[in-house]
Amino acid sequence: MEPILIYGFPLGSSMGLVAALEWLGKPYRLCRVDMLGEMREPAYARINARHETPALITDQGNVLTETMAIAHWLAARDDERRISPDPLSPEGDRMRQVMAFINTGFTGSFTPLWVALEMDPPRPALQASLREWGKEAVIGRHDRLEEMVGDGPYLVGDRPTLADALFIGVARWLEFHEVAEPVRWPKLAALRARLEADPAVAYATALESGETAPDSGLCLGHVPLAEVIERYGA
Repeated sequence: MEPILIYGFPLGSSMGLVAALEWLGKPYRLCRVDMLGEMREPAYARINARHETPALITDQGNVLTETMAIAHWLAARDDERRISPDPLSPEGDRMRQVMAFINTGFTGSFTPLWVALEMDPPRPALQASLREWGKEAVIGRHDRLEEMVGDGPYLVGDRPTLADALFIGVARWLEFHEVAEPVRWPKLAALRARLEADPAVAYATALESGETAPDSGLCLGHVPLAEVIERYGA
């Protein structure tokens, strides 16, 4: 069977993994999940008890959660080295290093902003503090990633890798939370522009928004969440 990626909307970090599946060049299926609705329902816990996306139903029918675990699963099956360098090469080490930073400090810096946004019932004083703290953290993590970016067109080498996939899934949160203008970080802004122009990223973004976009034919369709839960849930 083809793997099934469960991706979330709106603004899910999993958008980047959809692009990675396109770059990988192998058939796959998708399952689109409303993170503000059905992901929070008790039934979704059968897929992920933490009520998070992304999740992957592997080609063996097993459920795999956590972004880094899914990225490593994809890398292990990248026999044509389309989205990951040789795992024993310096470039492979570099990719894993950048991915680890993006998946931890970079992504995690947005947490206070999401908490403030979703707080119910509202607590204005606490929300204001969280926003101030969160914006400072996001700016700091962007500063560090800007320093890590090399002179090449992508984060590792001359073509998009899993590191770029993880980055583009999160980078757009900068504007959503009105933290700062992307041009504050010239290298990251150039990288974002390059990735956003990529057909795979444009396709993944359109899918997330519920729109139709030109595709490569690799995606064999969407599977309803109820069916995924019934067939593969614990």
